[in-house]
Amino acid sequence: MTVTPARRRLERTIVSAVLVVIVALLAALILHNRRMAQQIAHETYVPRAVRMTPEVYLLQQYVRINTSNPPGNESAGAKWLMEQLNRGGARAEVITSAPNRTNVYARIRGRNRGEGLMLLNHIDVVPAPRKGWSKPPFAGAIAANMVFGRGTADMKGIAVCQLQAFLDVIASHRTPEHDIVFLAVADEEAGSAFGVRWLLDHRPDVFEDIHYVIGEGGVTETLNEKLSYFGIEIGAKEVTELEVVGSSREQLQRTRIGLEPYFEPLDADRVLPGVRQFFSSVAPLRVEFESLLSDIDRTIATGKLWLLPTTYRDLLTNNMWAEGVHALPDGRFAMKVTMINLPQEDPDARIAWLARLLVPYGATIGEISRKEGPIPMSPYDTPLFALIAREARAEYGSTTVGPEVLFGSTSDARFLRPRGFVCYGVQPFLLDYFQTTGVHGIDERVRVDWFNSGVDLTRRIVRAYAFGAQEPPESGLPGVDSRHGTPAGR
Repeated sequence: MTVTPARRRLERTIVSAVLVVIVALLAALILHNRRMAQQIAHETYVPRAVRMTPEVYLLQQYVRINTSNPPGNESAGAKWLMEQLNRGGARAEVITSAPNRTNVYARIRGRNRGEGLMLLNHIDVVPAPRKGWSKPPFAGAIAANMVFGRGTADMKGIAVCQLQAFLDVIASHRTPEHDIVFLAVADEEAGSAFGVRWLLDHRPDVFEDIHYVIGEGGVTETLNEKLSYFGIEIGAKEVTELEVVGSSREQLQRTRIGLEPYFEPLDADRVLPGVRQFFSSVAPLRVEFESLLSDIDRTIATGKLWLLPTTYRDLLTNNMWAEGVHALPDGRFAMKVTMINLPQEDPDARIAWLARLLVPYGATIGEISRKEGPIPMSPYDTPLFALIAREARAEYGSTTVGPEVLFGSTSDARFLRPRGFVCYGVQPFLLDYFQTTGVHGIDERVRVDWFNSGVDLTRRIVRAYAFGAQEPPESGLPGVDSRHGTPAGR
């Protein structure tokens, strides 16, 4: 076939065009890769030089004391806390609720009775088998600007923050406006039978004149290593655990199928004011769900609640979960049911509702192993809430501060709120997503620089509450008494 000059020119034109396109694509690809490399470099965590402080050394020391529960032995941790308190001028008391189950209590008496502030933390930690950890779990090792170890986040790190804030009040040689109490308790990780619950029943003087409690449960959300939301915990869902009993495995399997619609309900039971405010506060940070969360009542009214993830829907519903069927010694069968109720819900009413639900299946309620509630939520319009929010913004710059309601975790606040105490969960130092996976898991850790900021924040909160806006007069060293808060030497 003869190729004409015109055809050759056309082929050359086509080849040239293709080459131009290829070159353009290669140039675009190179530019894209450069931009991605810059973005990755910007978002990749580069460890900073560690600024060692006395508080970091204290955290390392505390983490090295194995207070795992089970088996449950807080005595060595309590002894260490006593040494720090005594060295700082506090007269602290060790309160033993059972052999090796130890609590530590100290009080600074203020000018006025009532409205006292308690700094609450727990000594025990969950067990930490060595397997899988990059650093020994009880070595308090520092690597990549992180302190590794069980309890760094939950909650020995917070305890050190509270300890330093408490000792700062003593070191100021000033008398606070209201009592300030430091309380480190046993057994929080296993139900608090030897900690807060025991103290409420046997040592009510520990809680005398206390109105506010600052403990664990707060949330810090981060974006590109900066704080985006500082959540002050004001409440959490309640847990009831029981057994559903039947005569056969098949009967309970049918019962479980009948209960499945209540595992993750799609319709809201009710909207608590604190939940509504929580959704409104975080809505601007939830691009995909902003319109749904900013007006949750409208979302429910228009039938769009199902569009929200379960983590939000669970704060609007009473839900439950049923485990597998197992045989009982008497020949019957049972399955464990966990009811996760909304705050302020009456657990007895929920159990009665479940009993009625079981009637058509011939099943009944068996042993009730855990029952919580009704537990009120703490108000978010108090002077202390505003003070915490103000100091958090001052420490971390312009950031959103608001309430936080927990759907999947609890704290000792669940025993205090029903007694009338206003409890706030405050996470003073930042924890990013990856660090939170270490809580009760492998490689629990906190960043040194963030931890130091948390120490500063806790000091500011406690100092502001103790002395208020006005500079208090020099009145000498405040008395510290472990039982009754009377001034030292009286």
